Amino acid sequence: MKQLTQPILFLALYLAAFTCETNAQDPRFSQYYASPWNLNPALNGVFNGKWRATVNYRDQWGSIISPVPFRTYAAAFEHRLQVGYGDDYASFGIGAMHDEAGTARFAPNKVQLGGAFLKQLSGGRRQADHYLSAGAQLGFGQNSIDWGRLWFSRQFDSGTETPNTNLSSNEPNANAQSKAYLDFNAGLLWYAVFENEGFFYMGGAMHHLNNPKISLIEDDNETLYTRVTGHAGGQFPINDHVSLLPGVLVMSQGPAFETDLGLNLRYSNNDYNELALRAGAWARIGNQLNKGLQADAVTIVGMLELNRWMLGLSYDITVSSLATANNSRGAFEVSLTYFHPGEKRSRVVCPNF
Repeated sequence: MKQLTQPILFLALYLAAFTCETNAQDPRFSQYYASPWNLNPALNGVFNGKWRATVNYRDQWGSIISPVPFRTYAAAFEHRLQVGYGDDYASFGIGAMHDEAGTARFAPNKVQLGGAFLKQLSGGRRQADHYLSAGAQLGFGQNSIDWGRLWFSRQFDSGTETPNTNLSSNEPNANAQSKAYLDFNAGLLWYAVFENEGFFYMGGAMHHLNNPKISLIEDDNETLYTRVTGHAGGQFPINDHVSLLPGVLVMSQGPAFETDLGLNLRYSNNDYNELALRAGAWARIGNQLNKGLQADAVTIVGMLELNRWMLGLSYDITVSSLATANNSRGAFEVSLTYFHPGEKRSRVVCPNF
């Protein structure tokens, strides 16, 4: 019976994730600020250093669809170059994401190339430095599924009450894979850096501007909705060692709407070999079908900064109606970032997200 229950549960979750016509939606990270490549193309090159490498991992709903939960892997590399003799920079990078879900290992895969230009708008002695960044990404994607892990009604043996995968399913679309598709994203970011090491930023992005077709079935018109993202936040020092880092993220993709808002508290020793700790809590609100906006999860975050490394751990506590099924055990995330300092200190100061 357990063999039958898990595929049915996965199918129910899968269908719930893609309800409302046949348009798919994107995976997401609770530590969105630790996955800048996937948040906003304009964040390409917005860091202090010569290059940046990031890795993200998310494990979701393991308590109800174990041992095959929803897993998301992402990695990105960005390199920036000074333009002329001023304080303007160009940057380029490459990123990849692999998402897998359930018994059949449904897996959207994509690789993206991106570029951005960072322009200083104003600044000077005893004045805030203002910057504007514009970026774009060109992506290549494909969805896949392991049909060998699935069985259909024609393969069910009523005598033994078990599936017989040696029988043909006679399904017309079995073994179908989506064709490779192109994807285009663009974004803008403005930020200001103050003398007391505080900063404030606002940005917006649009992903899947071309609404690529991603169907696994021939002659089907399943496409990716355009995802519209807005985000803002900053760092506000309380004293020489403690700062507050509030933030808000708003995303809309087809019928789906989500808002994340919260606060991280940062403590730094302000030493040459800097050690900093962060702890915070975030709330996620989303729309549920026929129910409107409701609280979805609370995320607890802990982060460690050591010289050029930043490690983040977070856990989502489910507070929606799904909590009765998963005992409030939502998702676990790990993020790791490395910043290469370069040969000389840049005059352009970037926020430390």
